[in-house]
Amino acid sequence: MQYSVFGSILTIGAMLGAITAGRIADLLGRKGAMRLSSVICSAGWLAIYLAKEPMVLYLGRFLSGYSIGIISYVVPMFVGEISPNKLRGALSSTNQLSIVIGLSAVYVIGAFVGWRILALLGVVPCGLLFLGLFFIPESPRWLAMNGEEEEFEAALRKLRGKHADISYERSTIQEYLTILQTLPKVTFLNLFDRSNYRAVIISVGLMAFQQFVGINGIVFYSTEIFKSAGFNPRLGTILFGVLQVGVTAGGALLIDRAGRRPLLMMSASGLLLGNLLIAFSFFLKAHSVAPTLVPNLAILGVLVYIAFFSIGMGAGPWLIMSEVFPLHVKGLGGGLVTLMNWFGSWVISYTFNFLMLWSSHGTFFLYAFVCLLATIFIYQMVPETKGRRLEEIHASLNS
Repeated sequence: MQYSVFGSILTIGAMLGAITAGRIADLLGRKGAMRLSSVICSAGWLAIYLAKEPMVLYLGRFLSGYSIGIISYVVPMFVGEISPNKLRGALSSTNQLSIVIGLSAVYVIGAFVGWRILALLGVVPCGLLFLGLFFIPESPRWLAMNGEEEEFEAALRKLRGKHADISYERSTIQEYLTILQTLPKVTFLNLFDRSNYRAVIISVGLMAFQQFVGINGIVFYSTEIFKSAGFNPRLGTILFGVLQVGVTAGGALLIDRAGRRPLLMMSASGLLLGNLLIAFSFFLKAHSVAPTLVPNLAILGVLVYIAFFSIGMGAGPWLIMSEVFPLHVKGLGGGLVTLMNWFGSWVISYTFNFLMLWSSHGTFFLYAFVCLLATIFIYQMVPETKGRRLEEIHASLNS
C-alpha cells in the first residue's frame, strides 16, 4: 500500500497543479508559471532527499507532482504560442523528446546510484530551468492579450529574427485578440458552449486515452514487470530508456511531415500490439507454457509499447490540446485537460499493482481493449492540424 501511495501521490499533486495551472499561466505569464514550477519542484526533491520518515517522502513527492502539473500544461501551450506554423509540431515534439531524455537519464543513473542521490540530482534541471527563463522572451500572444503592445512586438521580433517580416503575423494576432475582447468573461460552463465543446471533447478524450492505455503502469513499474517475467530488470530499463529517446526523436521529425492524425492512429495501433505481447507473455507464464519464450515476449512487448507510445500518443495529445483551444479559453480548457491527464495517471499508477495481483495477463488485455477504443476515437474525432494557423484551426472547429 505504501509503495502504491508513494508511486501515485505525485499524480494527486499533479491534478491540483493542473486545476490551478491555467489561472497561474494567465496571471503570472507563461514564464512566471514555469519559474514558480521550478521552485516548487526543487523543494519537493529536497524534501525527498532529506526525508527521515514516510510522510516527508509523501510531501516531497506531492510537491514534485504539483509542479509537474503546472509545467505539463504550460510548456506545450507556450511552445504552441511562440512557434511558426511550419515548425509547431516539431518543436512541440521536442518537448516530449526532452521529457524522455530526462526519464531515460533517470533510468540509467538510477541503476547505479542510491535514491537519495537520485533525488538530489533532480534539483539540477529545476535550477537550469529557473535560470534559463531569464534568456527567453514571454509568449507574444500572452503579452498582446494583456495590453503590453511594445513588449508584444519586441518578443515576436526576437522569436522570428531581427530582419524577419512580422507584419502579417502581428496583425493576425491583434485582429484575433480584438474579436476575443468582445466576448464575455469565460467561466467553466463556457467550455461546453457550441463554439468550444468540440475542442474539449477532442482534448479530454485524447488525454484520457493517453493514460488509460496503461503508460504509467509500465513506466512506474517497468522494473517489476521485467522481474515478474524473468528478464534482467537493469538491462530492461536501460533498453527501455534508450529506445524511448530514439523513437521520440524520430516522431519529432515526422510530425510536421506525416501529420498529427496518422501518427496518432499508428501509435494507438502499436500500443494495442505491445499490450497483447505483454499479456500473452504473462498468460504463458501463468499456465507454465513455453517458459523460455516468456521473458523475450515481455521485453519485446514493453519495447514495442514504448516505441509506439513515443512516436504519437506521448506528444500528440499535448500538441493537439495546445492547437485546438482558442486563446481566451486556454487557461480553463488547458487546466481541465491537464487535470484529466493526471487523474488518468493516478488511476493507472495506483491500481496497477492491484490489477497485477488480480491477473497479470488480464491487466494487459484490459489495456489492449482501451487501445482499440483509442484507435476508433482518433479516427472518428481528431482533425488534422498540420501547417495551419491556430486561428484557422479554431475557426474550422466552429464551422
